[in-house]
Amino acid sequence: MTGDITSTEALALRMTSLLLRPHPTVRPDSVAEVVEWFGAMQAQDLASGLWSLGARLPGRTLVDVQAALERREALRTWPMRGTVHLVPPADARWMLELTGVRSLAGAATRRAQLGLTDADADRALDVLGTALTGGGRLTRAQCLATLRAADLDTDDQRGYHLLWYASVRGVTCLAPNVGTEQTFALLDEWAPAANRLDREESLALLAHRYVRGHGPVTDREFAGWTGLTLTDARRGLAAAGDALRVVRVEGEPMYVDATLADTPPAPVDDVLTLPGFDEYLLGYRNRTLMLDAAHQQAVVPGNNGIFQATVVRAGRVVGVWRRRLGKTAVTVTIQPLAPLTGTERARVEQALARYADFLGLPLRVEWPD
Repeated sequence: MTGDITSTEALALRMTSLLLRPHPTVRPDSVAEVVEWFGAMQAQDLASGLWSLGARLPGRTLVDVQAALERREALRTWPMRGTVHLVPPADARWMLELTGVRSLAGAATRRAQLGLTDADADRALDVLGTALTGGGRLTRAQCLATLRAADLDTDDQRGYHLLWYASVRGVTCLAPNVGTEQTFALLDEWAPAANRLDREESLALLAHRYVRGHGPVTDREFAGWTGLTLTDARRGLAAAGDALRVVRVEGEPMYVDATLADTPPAPVDDVLTLPGFDEYLLGYRNRTLMLDAAHQQAVVPGNNGIFQATVVRAGRVVGVWRRRLGKTAVTVTIQPLAPLTGTERARVEQALARYADFLGLPLRVEWPD
């Protein structure tokens, strides 16, 4: 590949980096390997996060992915931008120390708005730490009850703030749900074998993982994804050294993993049905390679941060979909955003059949009249 590539070639490289088409040098075969590839994966919506993994692990089911999370192949916490991600357990602590703490900058102001003090927040750390010691695992409701028993007010978002604060401070993490209930555990007990990196090593590793899982990308995209300053983002990219290459996409310099830099990308013709909260869109600030501006409103109605699940053809969004889970089937309603031929509709249904197989349910598809 030359140093100058087209936007079409860049999109093909991105789909490969995102593990949404075969990669020439790697084929992750477990939840642990997929999560480590990205470094962190969006998981604020648990159902979306589970399908993000399933979409990259052909043949695996929801039960398989949930079992892997119970084996602690990955955990959920708030490592950056105040948002829940799946991360490798051994890397959770250094990520919280590098990027998670940046979300604490406004925590005191938020506590003041909620009527909580810094002392309240610190006491919550002690209360939750004591309650969870010894391998304990409490549901969200049980954690809130424990805080209330210690005379900490959990009403009106106060409880959520204290639970978030305990995780960002590295005391707790999100363990897999029990049924539909969110659970918390001690980070030190859930992930006792923590990797220890200095700041320069952390920046370099995070930069490499972001680029290999999303590239080609700019330094500003890396800063936006992590919440780092642009200065630190550039330090990390520079520190990653020979692991990265620079290409020019329509004249703009972007970083790509070195293992892809010399491989001409094959044209993208895949049809995929992806969850809304997937790195495919949420891994970028500038989504013009994947998303037509005219479709932005349909994908993120009201620009409220709630992303709809997408139908993707040749790397670009051509529709959105919604699911209804029943006891005997999953019903999917599709809203095309671009014309789809009969053959293309059949390919969309094939992609949805894979999702239904992941859930272990028969599929029903509803198209507009």
